[in-house]
Amino acid sequence: MLTTLHTAYTDTRAADLAWALGRGPLPALATLDLDLAGARLQLRLLGASHQVILEEDGGACSETVACLPGRTTPLPLGVSERVGSWEYEFAARVEHLSQGRFAGRAQELLALVADHPNGLAGTFPGSPYAFTALLAHRDEGAVRWRTWHAYPQEGQLVVTRTRVGVRVPAAVA
Repeated sequence: MLTTLHTAYTDTRAADLAWALGRGPLPALATLDLDLAGARLQLRLLGASHQVILEEDGGACSETVACLPGRTTPLPLGVSERVGSWEYEFAARVEHLSQGRFAGRAQELLALVADHPNGLAGTFPGSPYAFTALLAHRDEGAVRWRTWHAYPQEGQLVVTRTRVGVRVPAAVA
């Protein structure tokens, strides 16, 4: 699903993004509710980026990547934490692209997410390449999602990948 987010483009720099685990729902400009083989997932586009809320088997997990008031810690490259009986894994990277490559990558990603039943993308007024996009799926007993946060004025694309799955006990030797 592709939508236009009717709000000012607030997170103007990739470096302003912060990560948080376990926050309650923040006001959303667009949402997509999914049922992925019993896992309830809500993809949320915020005025300041994204939030994903996962509920399954009485447990819940929320991830927020956004410009968060009072948070000055940079977006981590990776996180691995236990959340209840789940193992949560998060990774982020920043792609630096030329103006031409940025436009092509933006068009490719928006087309991928807009036509996908488990995808949500929102563009901001003023630039067709200022967007936030999320795409989710379930496989191998885990729920996974990818996100893209585009900053055309800097030629930067922040890409994240998340996996939430049942903790697998270590093998006994």
